[in-house]
Amino acid sequence: MADQVLATMPAPQTSPTATTARRGKLGVLLGPMPRYILRRLGQSLFTVFLTLTTVFVLIRMAPGDPAYSLAGPLATTEDLARIRTDMGLDESVFVQYFKYLQGLLHLDLGTSYSFQAPAFDVVLSRLPYTITLATAAILLTTVVSIPLGVWMARHADTRRELVANAVTIAGQSMPDFWTGLMLITVFAVLQVALISRMVRREMVGAFLSPYITVGRSRGVSERELIWRYSMRNSAIPVLTALGTRFASMLNGVVVVEVVFAWPGVGSLVVRALETRDYPLSQATVLVTAVLAILVQLLVDLCYPLLDPRVRLGKGRGK
Repeated sequence: MADQVLATMPAPQTSPTATTARRGKLGVLLGPMPRYILRRLGQSLFTVFLTLTTVFVLIRMAPGDPAYSLAGPLATTEDLARIRTDMGLDESVFVQYFKYLQGLLHLDLGTSYSFQAPAFDVVLSRLPYTITLATAAILLTTVVSIPLGVWMARHADTRRELVANAVTIAGQSMPDFWTGLMLITVFAVLQVALISRMVRREMVGAFLSPYITVGRSRGVSERELIWRYSMRNSAIPVLTALGTRFASMLNGVVVVEVVFAWPGVGSLVVRALETRDYPLSQATVLVTAVLAILVQLLVDLCYPLLDPRVRLGKGRGK
């Protein structure tokens, strides 16, 4: 009875009828979804190309000589010239860029100067450590922040909520390196404060919606109103924030990895920059950019499952 009442209300998470909503989900999955994925993949490839080109130019404009970093301070001029020739650094930037694009088509990103191994393989060997760190952090953040945000929303503008709000603001204001040192057993920079405050804001707005008031007057349980209806309406911005944070973690939590000597991609980036390792820097950018784009695409594909009104690709590029 309660579901029928709520289905008739103009709730954001439902279409005019439940049957239409179920058909809408199937239509999204089988209709514009392939076109949307192809369009996003095309945009992603262009984004990766621009990112790699920018990194290629900027790291060569930065001060420092890879040959000097590799040879050491006792190297002679002849030694430096020979090393530059071996690494192809004596050629023009345009020739280096053209060769780089040729190798990129075959997933040959060059040989790392410092590791003397294929740069792509070096990054892939470090990637599981960063994925493990990011996954553990985002899971813990989700498990803690969502219930905390719901509790804060249910007790909005009370003394207990004000105390929790002050604690989350303080936690959000703390620098990453200090938080990491305090949470040494977790090995991650958690974003509980940010996500819980976002959940609180979205849930408070959902609690004030007319369909929640009607559902409560009809006897719908508070648990169902919170987790089935209010949380579903609040899930999209929260999911977006979690996906963005997870993507940034995959890009390398540099501070935490360096402080705790965690052998992930973040610490690898620092080493690549210190040694002016061009191939390794470019390989880390490529791998992390692709992962970040895939995470954002997965988040976008989850939107129609949370809100049937969302139609990916609707009105664009049909």
